[in-house]
Amino acid sequence: MSSSVSVAAEWDLLSDRFYRRITIYSPLPWSSPATTTASSSGGGSGGVGRLDLSTHIVAAAPFGGPIAAVRDDSKIVQLHSEPSRRRLLLFSSSGHPLASSPWTPHLPRLHSLAFSSSLNLLALLSDGSLLRFHLPDLRPTPSSSPVPLLPPASGGVADAVFWGGGVAILTEDNRVVVTTDIEVDDPHPRELADPGVSEDEQVLCMAVVEPQFVMSGSPEVLLGVGDRVVAVDEDGVQVLGEALEIGPVQRMAVSPNGKLLAAFAHDGRLLVIPTDFSRIIFEYECDSALPPDQIAWCGLDSVLLYWPEVLLMVGPNGDPVQYNYDEPIMLIPECDGVRILSNSSMEFLHRVPDCTTLIFGIGSMSPAALLYDARDHYDKQSAKAYDNYQLISSSLPEAIEACIDAAGYEFDVSRQHTLLKAATYGLAFCSQLRHGRFQEMCKMLRVLNAIRDPEIGMPLTIQQYKLLTATVLIGRLIKANQHLLAFRISEYLNLNPEVVIMHWACEKIAASAAIPDIVLLESLLDKFPFKLANSLLIEKVQVEESGYDIPLLLSIDEQDKALQKSIESGDTDLVYLVLFHIWQKVAVEKNAPLDFFGIINARPLARDLFMTYARHSKHEALKDLFLSTGRLQDAAFLLLKESRELEKNPMASKGSPLHGPQVRLVEQAHRLFAETKEHLFESKSAEEHAKLLRVQHHLEVSTKQAIFMGSSVSDTIKTCIAMGNDRAAAKVKSEFKVWKMSSINFYFF
Repeated sequence: MSSSVSVAAEWDLLSDRFYRRITIYSPLPWSSPATTTASSSGGGSGGVGRLDLSTHIVAAAPFGGPIAAVRDDSKIVQLHSEPSRRRLLLFSSSGHPLASSPWTPHLPRLHSLAFSSSLNLLALLSDGSLLRFHLPDLRPTPSSSPVPLLPPASGGVADAVFWGGGVAILTEDNRVVVTTDIEVDDPHPRELADPGVSEDEQVLCMAVVEPQFVMSGSPEVLLGVGDRVVAVDEDGVQVLGEALEIGPVQRMAVSPNGKLLAAFAHDGRLLVIPTDFSRIIFEYECDSALPPDQIAWCGLDSVLLYWPEVLLMVGPNGDPVQYNYDEPIMLIPECDGVRILSNSSMEFLHRVPDCTTLIFGIGSMSPAALLYDARDHYDKQSAKAYDNYQLISSSLPEAIEACIDAAGYEFDVSRQHTLLKAATYGLAFCSQLRHGRFQEMCKMLRVLNAIRDPEIGMPLTIQQYKLLTATVLIGRLIKANQHLLAFRISEYLNLNPEVVIMHWACEKIAASAAIPDIVLLESLLDKFPFKLANSLLIEKVQVEESGYDIPLLLSIDEQDKALQKSIESGDTDLVYLVLFHIWQKVAVEKNAPLDFFGIINARPLARDLFMTYARHSKHEALKDLFLSTGRLQDAAFLLLKESRELEKNPMASKGSPLHGPQVRLVEQAHRLFAETKEHLFESKSAEEHAKLLRVQHHLEVSTKQAIFMGSSVSDTIKTCIAMGNDRAAAKVKSEFKVWKMSSINFYFF
């Protein structure tokens, strides 16, 4: 059990939970004076030197994403330690340089950097304008000039909070502007309600409850103003927590699930409060009333506070855990913990999983711990291995599951192997557990270990991998130009590698403008069939202009972008390809046709193309589209068309089950026409037609003759007289108000 003791010695106890700080990469390449950046199309290569977090504006993407940095021009630096000209730098999480581009001079001061959910780099300038850069080469977006997000005369940016799809900006004159479509070339910022901050008041801090956690679907901005916290949205302003009397709040952070708020008060108390400020869940008195430089959640169980040289982890009970750093750090929240970036290393701090605690906890006698120990005795050819097995034979499946799960949470490859070997030892005696569970974990670990390699530098945990999904991971590898690894993972996981090959080919074509097409074609033939390679060359100009690969966008669930790009291409076949993909994903798999209609209604060309297609094969979908957009008359005409198609059906002439649906379709059309004042004639006609069909259906049932449906009123009366059924003829005559006609001239009506 000595190995278990050494493992548990790395942990820290916070209340009744263990946490561990794992060093993922150390030292980082940028900590070496010899570090140089990769060349980029925009700026070539250049020396980086030692990247000091204290002198740079830095952003890091979640899910083990890349790191971007620009020297902060408001900080004083030694001339010999930094290049004289500022550069925009891009690194992997392992510190390997990916790209470098000169920072454009004469721009307004850079306020902050951030990454969007699709891993585009965003630069917010102090005047409220936004610059976007594509990865991995830091190529500016087609509209390379800054896009303004603030209204005129707003005074510039006082504070800003980014999330995956948007940004909330507090202006210097205390207005709140939110942009939720930050990914598009032409975003649509909107100003929220006036927060009611007077001229002599100061906004101390700011946080955002993201749209997916708000019932309205719009972001809610929290502002610490004086002795109160106000929640600002489009509908108004609400003062929160007045009854709690927490005083001025100087720092805030919203939990990953959007339900809790960590707030640092002016008197040095850390408070955890529901975002509706209904009560104080717990509080902790810090030793200092000086507000921390950073505050972040570590999962859902603890909060991190960072002052220079001190990182404090506070939980709901017990003493906090303190970590000391002699260099500046940056906290990067993840869904299951926090990455800690310093000048020299990348660490990951998270709660120790329960399965790992069961195995490696000091003194643990759980079945999983005994199974792990049994494998150790087996390797040493000790009889104690069988003794341990006998102790846990009734709990063997649970012990095996725990060993498999614990292997997934480990970054250390040798420890992964040891835990999986313990699981295989148990599997030899257990027939109740499906062996596929073991193979699945081995597959995931092979993928995770491959992308965690410092040359790749994507330190995903297993929880992050499951949340991100393999498809999106491959999309990220493609975006980083790691085509070979993306291709191998696609094949290994039995995913379609076509997206990888397509993107690789597009990049090769875009980078080979000076190469004759025939030479380029020959170089592509090794990877592509002739027809596909030739098609790529034909589309070369379009690929170079758009900079996007539509199949790639679809593969990473960027449907809006893919649809927009297909429309811009002018290729209707491409638009149809995207439409069918979105229909399958949204309307069929998610059973949300209204969401699909919302997507296409904003784009007239896509809507019209879908309507053209649906008129021939998807009447029900077209009818739902008309109803969702208030085009009741169009839906009614479509119902009448369906009724006529049923009437033409050969089965309809045999008196039967199609008559009921046919009548119901006409009645539905009547009700829809009746809701519009402009279609009173159509409404009355449909009502009369439905009534005639019901009468004719009754006549066919009573006479057992399938000769009435679809005929006119006069023909119906004439047929009744010809059959000698004068009573039925008179009833039809009265029902439909046919006047001044004798029984003789019915034959000639």
